[in-house]
Amino acid sequence: MIRFENLTKSFWLRGERKTIIDNLNLTLPTGSSLALLGRNGAGKSTLLQIIAGTLPPDYGQVVTDGSISWPVGLAASFHRDLTGAENVRFIARVYGVDTDDLVAFVDEFAELGKFYHMPMRGYSSGMRSRLTFGASMGIRFDTYLVDEVTAVGDAAFKRKSRALFSDRMRHSSAIVVNHSMAQLREFCNAGLVLEQGRVRYFADLDEAIEEHLRLMK
Repeated sequence: MIRFENLTKSFWLRGERKTIIDNLNLTLPTGSSLALLGRNGAGKSTLLQIIAGTLPPDYGQVVTDGSISWPVGLAASFHRDLTGAENVRFIARVYGVDTDDLVAFVDEFAELGKFYHMPMRGYSSGMRSRLTFGASMGIRFDTYLVDEVTAVGDAAFKRKSRALFSDRMRHSSAIVVNHSMAQLREFCNAGLVLEQGRVRYFADLDEAIEEHLRLMK
């Protein structure tokens, strides 16, 4: 269960206050995997970061009775001057999982070779995505937050990534941001539509996609 209580977030933009989340009160059901839909700049990534606890709201709070991942696809939680392996060790300690097991899992999954033991400042965006995706999937969360990444790399690596994510979804839920409606339909069964600071929940994913497409016209 994830519950939003009077959640509000805004930013200053070109001298004006822009409200991204406007007094949101909503309870998300346990066990549902949700597509988070909205136009570019609507605040989807911001909402994921607030849910993860990596970005504070202006007002209100997020209440949950389960474990939540950081937003997969965003490398903000990873220190660019540490190696990939050092970052993974740090994350393992933060989330209370076995350090050696997680380091070994990500090493095998991400296929970074010698770069795994080099500072992340030299990583390409694809290498960062492999590392962050592997580190997140290596921890058993109740809810995974996924920002535009369910598969990265070449065709073979994409197949491996999608298979791993599908396996995790058999026992966990997710909130997924993705521009591919096909991928959202593959992994999600309900939806959230974010528009002008308001969030609407749809128990039927197709209804959420239809509303999103209507707003985009």
